[in-house]
Amino acid sequence: MNILIIEDDHIIRSLIEKNFQDLGFDVYTARSAEDGFDIILQLKPEAIILDIMLPGMDGISLLKKLRNLNNSTPVLLLSAKHSVEERVTGLEAGADDYLVKPFATPELIARIQGLIKRSKSVEEISHLKFHDISIDINKRVASRSGSPLSLQTKEYALLDLFLRNPEKVLTKSMILEKVWGYDFDPQTNVVDVLVCRLRNKVDKDHDTKYIHTHRGVGYVLKKD
Repeated sequence: MNILIIEDDHIIRSLIEKNFQDLGFDVYTARSAEDGFDIILQLKPEAIILDIMLPGMDGISLLKKLRNLNNSTPVLLLSAKHSVEERVTGLEAGADDYLVKPFATPELIARIQGLIKRSKSVEEISHLKFHDISIDINKRVASRSGSPLSLQTKEYALLDLFLRNPEKVLTKSMILEKVWGYDFDPQTNVVDVLVCRLRNKVDKDHDTKYIHTHRGVGYVLKKD
């Protein structure tokens, strides 16, 4: 894991740096918002500890600049002020957390670890992938080997279900419940028809087949 500390106070910056290095983090440091901005663009840290009062551009301005560029790196603001107004300003600017100086180092470490963990969880759930099949959940776009798959709503929902349960046999009843959201007669052939349609779009023209029939039970996404 790696973090960036943007803090002009040498003592505070060095203390934070050493504590995170002792935990095995790769730590980048900057004394100004301008230098920190360049590091963010080049090295893409997993979290940023950002002091508000900096020479030149202040921390809030840098934060707004990042968020305007759609940069979602978790940011924890440090401030010497205790005012609620400043805290609100920082959070409204896009900060993920806020800590007032002087702070307890173990609390800072715990907060940064929490931000990184939550960020990774969000990132993982925004994309589903199995070998060369993937779904961008936010954009609702599916692809195989980089080529987009033109899927209807139920086909997309079924592929989403398969990707969330790779190499697990899904019964017709499970597919009916998850894709349609209510009970059908399990003897109906709507599942077979939908699986057939999806299979034609996912596996057609590819040597490697992923959607397989588990005779008498259901269907499974696996590499043949």
